[in-house]
This record gives sequence, C-alpha cells and structure tokens, in this order.
Amino acid sequence: MPFSCEQCGECCTQMGYVFEIVAEHGEYAFTVRNQYLGNLTDVQVAEAMIPLFSDRSIFHRHPKACPFLRFDPGGTAFCTVHLTRPELCRIYGCWRLLIRDSRGRRAGRVMQAGQVSFDDEILRHIWESRIRPLDRTDEEEWQRKVARTLQRFGYTVIR
Repeated sequence: MPFSCEQCGECCTQMGYVFEIVAEHGEYAFTVRNQYLGNLTDVQVAEAMIPLFSDRSIFHRHPKACPFLRFDPGGTAFCTVHLTRPELCRIYGCWRLLIRDSRGRRAGRVMQAGQVSFDDEILRHIWESRIRPLDRTDEEEWQRKVARTLQRFGYTVIR
C-alpha cells in the first residue's frame, strides 16, 4: 500500500537535525543543506503558505522541527515548501501502518521493510505474541489481520 500523508507533522518535527537554512535569497526563497550528506537544495515558500510560514511558534513546542514545517490553528501540519522540498522529503514515507491507543496517542508504527517502532510496551507484547507469527505472504491481508487483531485490544490502525 502506498504511503499517504496524514499531515500530522510527526515525521518533520525532528528534521531540523537534518536540514538547516544556509542562505536566504529574499522573497521567501532559501537554500537548505542536508547536514549529513552536505547537498544543497533551493526551496521556495509557496505564496499561499507565507502567512503560515511567518508564524514561528512551532519552535517553542518542537525546537528541532524542519525550518519549513508549520501547523495551522486546527493542528494540521503543512510543508510550506512542499513543491520545492528536498529529494529526501520526496522519497520519505513516515509509516505504512500507524497504531494509536484507545486515547488516540501514537502507540507504534510499521515502517517500510516491516520495521516496527513501539511507544507502548503493551503493544510490543501483543505484537510479539499475536502479530509477529502472522503469515506475511499477502501484504494486504496481513495488514487487515493486524488491524483486526489490534482493534480487539483497543488500538486503532491507520493505513
């Protein structure tokens, strides 16, 4: 199943460790550097995003957020340079399955290649005993079984 962005912003709240603005060219045009690879990318804040981009309050909550991530008043995340974003951002898929607990908090994620990240120890136990043994031959069927199994324990699975 292809990745579909939920606009939660979670993947970008730590991208300030990766991307830094190294030049400003005026009119909301910037050059960013990938701090690990050293490559440079020219980006442009979309005209419709300028008012959102001007609000820097995100850095109070997420000091290492991507320099271009912003949240609207309703909590929806936006990449203000989406059309010109760096290649890493274009190929990145945050998760294939997002697992939320009964209160709506992130409990875990299944990333590409089946790697699992847990934020909830109960989920880890359920995963090891109930999910790991499932047959993964048919990926779509496996995802349905994962969702059904975890729903019985009060979790919600977003695909």
